[in-house]
Amino acid sequence: MPDLYLIIVILLFVLAISDLIVGVSNDAVNFLNSAIGSKVAPRNVIMIVASLGIFVGATFSSGMMEVARKGIFNPEFFVFAEVMAIFLAVMLTDIILLDLFNTFGMPTSTTVSIVFELLGAAVAVSLLKIAAAGGSFSELGAYINSSSALAIISGIFISVGIAFVVGALLQYLSRLLFTFQYERRMDWIGSLWAGLAFTFLTYFLLIKGIKGASFVSETFVDWVKANTILLIIISFVFWSVVMQGILMIFKINILRMVVLFGTFSLAMAFAGNDLVNFIGVPIAGFESFNAWSASGAGAEDFNMAVLGQPVRTKTLLLLLAGVVMILTLWFSKKAQSVTETEVNLGRQDEGSERFPPNALSRGIVRYTRQVSVGVQRLLPNSWLEKAEESFQPVQEEVKKGVEYDPAAFDLVRASVNLTVASMLIAFATSLKLPLSTTYVSFMVAMGTSLSDRAWGRDSAVYRVAGVLNVIAGWFLTAFIAFSVSALFAWAIYSFGAWAIGGLGALAVFLISRTFLLHQRRSKEKAEEESYERQSHAIPAVQVLKDTSSGIKETLSGIQTVLHDSLFGLLQEDQLLLERAEQAIHQLEKDNKKLKKRLFSAIRRIEEDNAEASRAYLLVYDLEQDILQSVQLIFDSCREHVENVHKPLDDEQGELLYSMQVEVSDYLQNIADVLGNGTYHGIDAILEEKRNLFLQLERLINHQVEGVKERKYGRRNSMLYFSLLLEIKDLIAVAARFVKLYSRVQQSVAEEEMSLMVGK
Repeated sequence: MPDLYLIIVILLFVLAISDLIVGVSNDAVNFLNSAIGSKVAPRNVIMIVASLGIFVGATFSSGMMEVARKGIFNPEFFVFAEVMAIFLAVMLTDIILLDLFNTFGMPTSTTVSIVFELLGAAVAVSLLKIAAAGGSFSELGAYINSSSALAIISGIFISVGIAFVVGALLQYLSRLLFTFQYERRMDWIGSLWAGLAFTFLTYFLLIKGIKGASFVSETFVDWVKANTILLIIISFVFWSVVMQGILMIFKINILRMVVLFGTFSLAMAFAGNDLVNFIGVPIAGFESFNAWSASGAGAEDFNMAVLGQPVRTKTLLLLLAGVVMILTLWFSKKAQSVTETEVNLGRQDEGSERFPPNALSRGIVRYTRQVSVGVQRLLPNSWLEKAEESFQPVQEEVKKGVEYDPAAFDLVRASVNLTVASMLIAFATSLKLPLSTTYVSFMVAMGTSLSDRAWGRDSAVYRVAGVLNVIAGWFLTAFIAFSVSALFAWAIYSFGAWAIGGLGALAVFLISRTFLLHQRRSKEKAEEESYERQSHAIPAVQVLKDTSSGIKETLSGIQTVLHDSLFGLLQEDQLLLERAEQAIHQLEKDNKKLKKRLFSAIRRIEEDNAEASRAYLLVYDLEQDILQSVQLIFDSCREHVENVHKPLDDEQGELLYSMQVEVSDYLQNIADVLGNGTYHGIDAILEEKRNLFLQLERLINHQVEGVKERKYGRRNSMLYFSLLLEIKDLIAVAARFVKLYSRVQQSVAEEEMSLMVGK
């Protein structure tokens, strides 16, 4: 049995390394968002600053491990075996949950996850103990530290609304002060602004950053709290003078210094205070194992009251944890995905939106706009006009031949994000109010983007939907963390080593699947972003090549759907219909990709080439038409098979099979014409289309005669007519592709000829 618990301790530390990786991937958004979004410096410089903050903060974490030991449950009511079941369940749940959120680029709170995981596992084990002893479930309150848990939970969720409102208000005032052309006002207001920001960031470091350091005495912490106002005044005067000197002598943009110092401060606070979320549980498990081993008692008999005593974590462990966090920050692709979600929700310019709008986001935007219009009527026009001037964004010049990759927002907003988040976190800490750095940082960023008019009428419903999705994910985090951790704790408590092996294998399987999924999503996203950033002109010949290649893939996919749908119908084969459905999903995905590229492509096509510009739009329109036809064919086949209706007779099946073969050949011929660029073959394609139409007419007449002879019933006829008519539409739309490309090629040839004549 001792060997089992030694294995559990080793497993806890292995899981701790994994948890550090997935945890940093999620929480990196807290301190990287503003620096990366504003492009304050090259990415390597930003990462070095953040890495220094993490390393320093990690060494200050010694006193911050108590939440895992006694913050959620009362350890004196548990024995060693039960505590180890709780800790292992928590770590397994945490890795799976955070990795899932990271894969989909959704920022969540590691604090919320660890709190609810500890709560869920502790509640499950407590209920099992009570049931085994024949007690009443009302005794649960003695096992759980309910006052501490409720304080943590309420503080976290209250901070969400406060962070959003304060961020929105201060950003609005900051923009009125600076405008988007902030460089013009830096000489007379920049040093005071930077001095104020540095003051709050310094206070933030003193209150939040070094609170847990082993070398900082309680006397010093008390002195800082007692002299808060004096420290703020001295800091403001000192930093304002320093910033003015730097501005006058070195001509440096001091807002860059604010953003980089803020990044360091938040990174340091994150490592110093959130490290408990990743290694607190394994360290508590290790301490429990040492105490139990020294006691000589049985695992089911040794009381864990020892966890109630304060213990300082070894500095070496903290340094190793800091190194793992830094390596994750540099190399984790998932950390970049989570950061991109927040940056994209707050970016100033337009672009493709990740989140689709919903009824709630539409209602919020509509109601907010009505309130805004009402407020504007109450304010003087002179004031509104003056305010409007401050919110006129600067239009950046796009140079041809250079990738267009502007900052998501400017340094004014980035400095407000960092300063406000730091100020709120420091203030809450000084009042001993627990909160989530993720929630505060995210909601401040969303509030500032709202005030900065980043959420315009063309993007507001999408951005609000994104914020609502992230917030819903936070509540989902709490529910999943509690439920899954409780389930895992029950399994480990009840089945021991078998459950540990099974849950470990499950964790490996799920993380492997999400890793592959994230790789695929990242590759697709990188391709789209690369296309969006390109600014060089697209020649008309390239338009033909790019779009014809896409149409070939579309026609190939349609052949697959047509074959699998009709054969699935004739053979009543669900597997074939499922394969057809997957092919349709891929076609729809490709069509959405074409839609996303539509605007950028038209903007970049060479001037004076209207036909090539129209080609992109018409290709998208034709693809939608042909997809609609094949979707209706598939739906008719699937509905007929799923409802177990009477199949088509042999004669109908043979005619339909023959029709499908000829239509597939026809689509392949069109794909070959587009691929070879031999658009003069349009006459042969149109002749083939006419022949197919004649065959369809014969099939329709055959069915009509069968209906009159009462050979075919209502349901059979409606299905058959529907299939034939949609196939007819499909044939017609496919021929229009060749007509379109023939016309575009002719236009390009005429333009080239006119250029040669002009020379």
